[in-house]
Amino acid sequence: MPKMKSKSGAKKRFDVTGTGKIKRKHAFKSHILTKKSTKRKRNLTYSALVDKSDEANVKEMLQR
Repeated sequence: MPKMKSKSGAKKRFDVTGTGKIKRKHAFKSHILTKKSTKRKRNLTYSALVDKSDEANVKEMLQR
């Protein structure tokens, strides 16, 4: 049986930390930035962690 392939989109979007948590980027930072405040745009810059309820699905997509 062939190896399972991981989802290419997930590989590009998520990183696994040393402790096994999954990092993600914030949405809403790519366009239509004029109406968003500077503070809001700055806070969207930093990475966040995937919620515990979604972690299993993301790990399955990454298949590590």
